[in-house]
Amino acid sequence: MRQSRADEFLEFAAARSGHLFRSACLLTSGDTHLAEDLTQETLGRMYALWGRANRIGNPAGYAQTVLVRTFLSHRRRRSATERPLGELPDRAPDNGEDPALRIALLDALAGLAPKDRAVVVLRYWEDRSIEETAHALHVSSAAVRTRSTRALAKLRERLGAGMTELVAR
Repeated sequence: MRQSRADEFLEFAAARSGHLFRSACLLTSGDTHLAEDLTQETLGRMYALWGRANRIGNPAGYAQTVLVRTFLSHRRRRSATERPLGELPDRAPDNGEDPALRIALLDALAGLAPKDRAVVVLRYWEDRSIEETAHALHVSSAAVRTRSTRALAKLRERLGAGMTELVAR
């Protein structure tokens, strides 16, 4: 019985870890090391709860919620303001994606407050409803609508006309 639960968790972790990592990358504005840490911490918390997973209706959705809450609690720490110096590692663009566009979007996301960034990622990257986002962040639906409106306005302001130049390539 215990082995089958471990196997079920390993299957879940293998299926969801890539998606969790991509979401974590967006939340951390491209900090892949922190994204890996957040993903691992999320999977660790999910493993601790896995014995009670039958009470969780949607484990994948719950894992996303755990990821966002882990990110927000990390941002509250004093050490969260520390940033490593140096250049981004050299990587070939994936599938013909424009690296300048990716960097511009990640920089714009980095300029948002952590809760605003979480709202944008959950609403527009994860394609969650307003109610699901509100539940994940422990805020009201009105707060999600307000935060998303303000966050999108800030993103448009930061990206400005430069975004059309990057997309047109």
